[in-house]
Amino acid sequence: MYDVVIVGAGAAGLFAALQAKNSFPEARVAILEKTAVPLAKVRVSGGGRCNVTHACFDPKLLSTHYPRGGKELIGPFHRFQPLDTIEWFQQRGVELKTEADGRMFPVSDSSSTIIDCLLGEAERLGVELQLRKRIHSIAHTHSFLIDLEDKQLECKALILCTGSSKEGYLFAEKLGHTLSPPVPSLFTFTVPHFALADLSGISVNPVSIYLEDSSFTQTGALLLTHFGFSGPAILKLSAFGARYLHEKEYRFPLSIQWVLESEEILFQKLLEQKALYPDKSLSTQNPFKLAKNLWKMFVELTCPLEKKMKDLSHKDLRSLAHKLYKDSYYVEGKTTHKEEFVTCGGIPLSEVNFKTMESKKCPGLFFAGEILDVDGITGGFNFQNAWTSGYLAGSFCLSGK
Repeated sequence: MYDVVIVGAGAAGLFAALQAKNSFPEARVAILEKTAVPLAKVRVSGGGRCNVTHACFDPKLLSTHYPRGGKELIGPFHRFQPLDTIEWFQQRGVELKTEADGRMFPVSDSSSTIIDCLLGEAERLGVELQLRKRIHSIAHTHSFLIDLEDKQLECKALILCTGSSKEGYLFAEKLGHTLSPPVPSLFTFTVPHFALADLSGISVNPVSIYLEDSSFTQTGALLLTHFGFSGPAILKLSAFGARYLHEKEYRFPLSIQWVLESEEILFQKLLEQKALYPDKSLSTQNPFKLAKNLWKMFVELTCPLEKKMKDLSHKDLRSLAHKLYKDSYYVEGKTTHKEEFVTCGGIPLSEVNFKTMESKKCPGLFFAGEILDVDGITGGFNFQNAWTSGYLAGSFCLSGK
């Protein structure tokens, strides 16, 4: 008989197991992982550097970075937030650093540092890590019975940390839960026959982008790719609009404001350039400090490129001002990193007690990580949810036993 079994050896699962052992040192704790590799998503995150958390230390402000689950996480963040994450790793010899945008990484710039820390701590505490363990079924009476291919395990408390795995959702449903259908979040936009494809690699910051015929909008950095648009602003827009975009089947008009001024102000500034430099080409002036080749393309698409500014009409300049103010593209599809994907959906938040992460449907069942209908934008927020929910699940999993 185990005291606690955790299903899933990702960030939330390892952290829940470690906290269970710290909270209940005599408990017998095991992690069941269906693959041969624990912490696989940790290894590839942040380009192999592992974006551990984000330097945002106000629980209410931190919660605003979660399109789903933000309100529910305010309380948990008062119990375990990025400051606690930093201290936890620091106490175990892992120093974190903060980058200009607030993202936090190990100073080694290697996800192996985080993996080695977590696995080393699991070994030190005596957590049983069982790999290649595929679960056939889970039943609950007075305890949990877990049927594996070669044996059956019994435990007092069960913590599901299976991310967006279909098996995890099925286990939860068998134990009395419903499911908010999972759909992708944090993805880039694909634009067929992309007019700016030759400018791949150029970043513009800030821009304002919005989904036409909706209330979804974001301001931030935009990255041009050979297939369409990426960058923080796009990823945030995809996260907050995840369900809307799914319903649209990822086909929708996108508007971009390249310069954050009114269309009339943009027009007036172009008129000023015409008056100041009448004998020069507008493509060489670039009054809005956009990337040189991007500016040249905008001019080429809206004004006769060979003309001197004194020969450009008001109509020409208004056309360019309009493009800078509202440039429209039709998106047809998305692109996700197959190993770093994030989903919107999972166990409905109304079915979980966020003080303890215990199920309201099945006593002794706990959840942590992405199996819940909680997801954050890019920047370390999803890992912080894993650390926080894992900490709470591990802290309370045996409180009533």
